[in-house]
Amino acid sequence: MTLSCRTAPNDLVFILDGSFSVGPENFEIVKSWIVNISSSFEIGNKFTQVGVIQYSDDPLLEIPLGKYSSNEDLMKAMEAIEYMGGNTRTGKAITFGVKDVFSSSYRAANAVTKVAIVLTDGKSQDDVKDYAEEARKKKITLFAIGVGDETEEFELQAIANKPSSTYVFYVEDYTGISRIREVMKQKLCEEAVCPTRIPVASRDEKGFDILVGLDIRKKAGKTVGSYHGKQAYKVSSTVDLTENTRDIFPDGLPPSYVFVSTLRFKRPVTKEKWDLWRILALDGTIQTGVTLNGAANTVIFSTTHSVNDTQAVIFSSPDIKVLFDEEWHQIRVLVTERDVALYVDNKMVEKRQLDPVLGIFISGVTEIGKYHGKKATVPFEVQKLRIYCDPEQNARETACEIPNVGPTESEGLWDGVPQSEGRWAENSPAHRWGT
Repeated sequence: MTLSCRTAPNDLVFILDGSFSVGPENFEIVKSWIVNISSSFEIGNKFTQVGVIQYSDDPLLEIPLGKYSSNEDLMKAMEAIEYMGGNTRTGKAITFGVKDVFSSSYRAANAVTKVAIVLTDGKSQDDVKDYAEEARKKKITLFAIGVGDETEEFELQAIANKPSSTYVFYVEDYTGISRIREVMKQKLCEEAVCPTRIPVASRDEKGFDILVGLDIRKKAGKTVGSYHGKQAYKVSSTVDLTENTRDIFPDGLPPSYVFVSTLRFKRPVTKEKWDLWRILALDGTIQTGVTLNGAANTVIFSTTHSVNDTQAVIFSSPDIKVLFDEEWHQIRVLVTERDVALYVDNKMVEKRQLDPVLGIFISGVTEIGKYHGKKATVPFEVQKLRIYCDPEQNARETACEIPNVGPTESEGLWDGVPQSEGRWAENSPAHRWGT
């Protein structure tokens, strides 16, 4: 089975504001929004189970978690929800979700991802903080979406997980929620397939440290990295950095992510074609990978294709040649559902479009440092090799570990929206979508 966010096991509950301030027309917009988001997932008891709560004075269970086992039946039930009207008791709705909805899932005792999306357009008339903390104790991840000027930043932050820049969203009005639809889908995917975290600066990022997954400490020798005091690993031709994909990416990859590697390699490897990283299917086909071709001074990104199994994008900018000068460099590949961009030492050198992709098969192997099309290992040095599930990490990531490289030249854009906008960041003024 191909695994991706669409097929990852996930218990998802929408907690929708049905108070008087919303109004019937806006509530119809909300219903369309949750239909669109839910359509991104395979509905069923092995995949995503969806529940819906509407709340005002009291919470009302509109759709029990896991009641529907097909996308079509779930969508029909969502479209049939009737707007209730009333006051705003968000805290009561959250605790109802914890005690009466999530707990009812037969998968509740398993390590399945549990996510609640709380949508509100006004200040709650009851406390939310304690109820939200109780949800987190039950390992439920909370997103908070505020609509309009009546919402309060501190209340949304009290509801949502941290960091607020990841889990709190704000829009000016209900038509604005369509602008965060794709970002919301990506965030839900990250929760489903990226359980591990990587310590980065003052925050932890969801992602995969591939060097850790391949147990490189036990397989390769240590060496001095890009500057004195920085540790790296020296991979010799006798080392085999291969592990089962299911042990590194147990639920596949999200549709958007950032691949980052800091490395150095010497002659004659600088003239060779080799795979820095690759995920192979059982038949040896590359499903995803980053290939360096020293003979042509190019970088190749490979990924799946919805029709032809595999597609390869060749980056051939003259700025790529520096990678093959035997010095330390950082490669960053920003992958989205529509395109892929290559960065070298903070500089974006090229962006190319992608055809539609599929999830990966996790029944094969993941490898680093292999000659293209062969099992033999390439001798090289590697300091970092990671995948960050949040594409916005592309704007935060720097190549400061490379000598004489300045601040990032990343434009900090994803989906045409500045990375610093669209959410309330912790300890900063409120940012707004669609203003």
